[in-house]
Amino acid sequence: MGSDGAGEDSHPEHAVQIWEVKPDRLAAMHEKISATPKMLSKWAGHPSCSIFRVPQSLININGRSYHPHIVSIGPYHHGQPHLQMIQEHKWLFLAALLRRTQGRGLELEDYLKAIYPLEPEVRECYSEIIHLTADEFTELLVLDGCFIIELFRKYGKVVPVEPGDPLTSMSWVYSFFLRDLIRIENQIPYFILQELFDLTRMPGEESGPSLSDLALGFFNNTLQRPDEVIEKYRHLDARHLLDFLRSSFIPLDQPEPSKSGSTRVIQCISKLRRAGIELKPNKAESFLTVRFRRGVIEMPTVSLDDFSSCFMINCVAYEQCRKNCSTHFTTYATLMDCLINTARDVEYLSDCSIIENYFGTDAEVARFINNLGKDVTFDIDKCYLARLFDEVNGYYKNGWHVQWAGFRYRYFRSPWSFISALAAFVLLVLSVLQTYYTMIGYLRPGRSGN
Repeated sequence: MGSDGAGEDSHPEHAVQIWEVKPDRLAAMHEKISATPKMLSKWAGHPSCSIFRVPQSLININGRSYHPHIVSIGPYHHGQPHLQMIQEHKWLFLAALLRRTQGRGLELEDYLKAIYPLEPEVRECYSEIIHLTADEFTELLVLDGCFIIELFRKYGKVVPVEPGDPLTSMSWVYSFFLRDLIRIENQIPYFILQELFDLTRMPGEESGPSLSDLALGFFNNTLQRPDEVIEKYRHLDARHLLDFLRSSFIPLDQPEPSKSGSTRVIQCISKLRRAGIELKPNKAESFLTVRFRRGVIEMPTVSLDDFSSCFMINCVAYEQCRKNCSTHFTTYATLMDCLINTARDVEYLSDCSIIENYFGTDAEVARFINNLGKDVTFDIDKCYLARLFDEVNGYYKNGWHVQWAGFRYRYFRSPWSFISALAAFVLLVLSVLQTYYTMIGYLRPGRSGN
């Protein structure tokens, strides 16, 4: 035992080293532990939070689709240099609104007093900490909220438009407003818009269009949905404009199912066609209404253009960020991503009147669809298309009709393949007949020999 102890003493490299922590490092670590986060709000994971900074992973895929191009709404992009032109016009819109409401005795101070008590509740709606004082934030909410309301009223012909007003006379501006007002990072809460709308209603406007009517009408100039569809969704409870428009595309009678199982995504349309599965357009209030019946996937026509692509991208991002949010757009994006792999798949969906392509080439549409469904997370077993995925996969794996469909696809998909198959069949029949008669002649020689 003594020799072992002597051996340990003779190797100082095995001795335990005592590390002394420097006081300044300890103090710095304790300071960071007790510090309040400066970026992510404590409300980010709360149900009240509905306006988000988009994760960098999605920005890497879809670029500036989440950032405003000409007008900032809310605090995230406030003050950016490239948005200053419209920022100046917001004050002109506010001045016009004040001139009208002064007849009711309403002054700018009344607007601020109406919004100021709601300011703490508004902060809870943002996933990022707002570094503005209560007074600054209230001013921003009043200015941006009144701008949106006046814009809706002007385009809805509720109030007169000043002659030569550039924001209503130049058509290119409207298309940019459409997209900027539904970007996820460019929102203010809907209850702020409602408060300002109710406050600034003039006598006689009580029986006129509501804020929801004006909002749906503003976007319907490009969406072109029937009036009866608009009427069904005018009483929606929404968090902001993006959520309001998104909710108006989710059928009221189509809640997400609660299902347990092992649902899997489906194959691309090229493989489904070889298994005898067809695509056909159907008429529905929303392009989200997809059905599968007796080997046919029925899908409403969806128009792809600059607005609809921006809308879908921001709806998917919203569903990815918000707690306990339905995943209708994420599920639909996954379905389209499954069906489309190449430009040829897009061409087929266009030929079937499933896609109306105002977006670009077929290859560009395929790239957009594939990016739309990239890096998204949702519970496929509980999505609203879970049963459809199961039914399509079950049909796809059914043996006899898959083989028959593959035979038809190979030999009967074009006149030339049919002619080739027919010629081969005729040659086969003739060969069989020739063999048959040769064998008959050999086995039954002529009666003349008897």
